[in-house]
Amino acid sequence: MSRIFVTGGSGRLGRSVVAGLAQAGHEVVSVDRDAVPAELLPAGVVQETADLLAPGEALRLLGAAKPDAVIHLAAIAVPFSAPEDVIFGTNTRLAFAVISAATELGVPKIITASSPTVLGYGSPAGWLPPSFPLDERTPPKPWNAYALSKLIAEQTVQMFAAAQGEKIRYAAFRPCFIISPEEWEGAPTQQGHTLAERLADPALSAPALFNYVDARDVADFLDLLLRKMESIPNGETFFVGAADALATAPLAELMPKFLPGSEALSAGLTGTSPAFSIAKAQELLGWQPKRTWRTELKPTLNDEASTLVTAGGGAKETS
Repeated sequence: MSRIFVTGGSGRLGRSVVAGLAQAGHEVVSVDRDAVPAELLPAGVVQETADLLAPGEALRLLGAAKPDAVIHLAAIAVPFSAPEDVIFGTNTRLAFAVISAATELGVPKIITASSPTVLGYGSPAGWLPPSFPLDERTPPKPWNAYALSKLIAEQTVQMFAAAQGEKIRYAAFRPCFIISPEEWEGAPTQQGHTLAERLADPALSAPALFNYVDARDVADFLDLLLRKMESIPNGETFFVGAADALATAPLAELMPKFLPGSEALSAGLTGTSPAFSIAKAQELLGWQPKRTWRTELKPTLNDEASTLVTAGGGAKETS
C-alpha cells in the first residue's frame, strides 16, 4: 500500500481519483482549498484544506505527509472561467510549486494533470491536425491561457525528469472531457448541459471533438500508472479517454460539419472510433477504459438522447 498526496482532491475529477485510489488500497492525503463533507470521505482518506500558492505551503504539507507519490490535479479547470492572466499565473505557479516541492523532498513518483486542449483545437484562427486520430505525437498549438498553462505543466515534469535522471519518476496525463458519476444520473456536465443533451445535439460536443472519459476510469489509469512508472520511460505524457466518441453517429460523418476542411482527415473515424487515441496508454501500461456512455448513461436519459436525435436534434451545425 502506498501513501498518495492528491492536490485538487475536492474537484470534479479529484473526488473520483481520491475515492478510486482509496478503494485500490492506498492511503490518500487529499489537499484542496475546499473541503468535501467528512461523511463523504472514503475510508483511508485524510483531508487537508490549504492554499498551495501560499509561500512554503506545498513544501510544508508534503513534508508532513511523507507520501510515496504525488498526483497534481489542482488548477483553474475551465478555460475562460477567469481572466487569462489569472488562469495562466495560477495554473503554472501551482504546477511548479507542487512539483518542485515534491522533487526537493525526494518523493519517488510525481504525476501532473494536463489537458487535450494543448493541441489547440477550437482556435478562432482555424485549426486542423496533421492526421486523426490525435495522439501524443500531434504537435501542441495552444491558443489560450488554460491550454498554455497545461502544456507548461507537462514541460515542468519533463524539465525535472531531465535534471533528476532516474532518481525520481515523473509523468503527465491529458484526461479527456471528464464525466463524473453523478452526471450519468442527469447532473449537468462542466459546460452546463446534460449528457443526453450533448448526445442529442452534436454541436455541444463538437468543440471538444466529441472526447470524454469517465472520472473513475481516470482513477484506474492513475493507479496503474503509479504501479508501472518504474518500468516505462521517464517523463512520459498520456492521453486518457474513453474507447469511443461522445456521439451517436460516426465522427467521419460529424467532424466535417464542425471542423471545416477535415473530410479527408476524419474519413477513418468510422463506427464508434474516437478522435483521440489511447493506444500509448494501452501499449505501455496495459490500461483499458471500462466505461462508455452506452453502458453508463441511465436508460431513461439514453432514450431521451435517442429520441432527440431521431427528432432532428442532432442536425444542428455551428456557424
